[in-house]
Amino acid sequence: MNLLKIAAFSDGDTGGNPAGVLIAEAHPSEAEMRRIAAEVGFSETAFAAPAGSGWRVRYFSPESEVPFCGHATIALGAALALQQGDGVFALSLNEAGITVEGRRDGSGMSAALQSPPTHSATAPSPLVADVLDLFGYSEADLDPELPPALAHGGADHLVLGLKTRAALSAMRYDLAAGRDLMNRAGLVTICWVYAETAQQFHTRNPFASGGVYEDPATGAATAALAGYLRDIGWPHGGTIEITQGEDMGMRSRLRAEIPPTPSSSIRVSGTARLMEG
Repeated sequence: MNLLKIAAFSDGDTGGNPAGVLIAEAHPSEAEMRRIAAEVGFSETAFAAPAGSGWRVRYFSPESEVPFCGHATIALGAALALQQGDGVFALSLNEAGITVEGRRDGSGMSAALQSPPTHSATAPSPLVADVLDLFGYSEADLDPELPPALAHGGADHLVLGLKTRAALSAMRYDLAAGRDLMNRAGLVTICWVYAETAQQFHTRNPFASGGVYEDPATGAATAALAGYLRDIGWPHGGTIEITQGEDMGMRSRLRAEIPPTPSSSIRVSGTARLMEG
């Protein structure tokens, strides 16, 4: 089995979020996929096998299976383009069907996914209070233009807006306590957001539920955030650009295209780079 390591949503030749990608004629056993994901050690590894005219895909973090992972899907799209040639590939996930487009661009690669349907709702006040306490923030740190919400774009995320870039940079929390809270609440990540402009955002995504302190690029949370912005009537103009991973020294760039139809899929795109080893 040839396992590739690809950084998705890269910033040129650097940055991005590393993902493992294993394309095989059939999936290994669940126990073996869990073992491989833990051995790879990235926040996610995507396992793909042919299924009809498309691909059956499962995603594993070092500690758990997740229903959808954006950056691993971008990495998979790049890997399929390398193996199959440029194209749009149908993916069957545990709970949804989506597509990913993979392209080779000279020595580089790019990919774009269509997320599962999106939806959002006001976050319960007790959950917000618990999260603020965990991270050492107060309600005064929150941006009232971005009210706390539970947002879904293939997986569940808590979206919390901060008033300043400095507050976002100062994000800290206890991993074990974060894992317990996020697992109790059924959250894949907590998406902290700072709006530089109406279309330019900075985000940080703790992924304690998967045993990862923070993701440098999170496509699923970007899809969820984009759907949430549409739901609250944010003046996004149809497209947002996200910078993530800067505070980790792994600057990543993500783009989301937001159609006007409520609950519709979000197109999330970025470049990718093949990693050595």
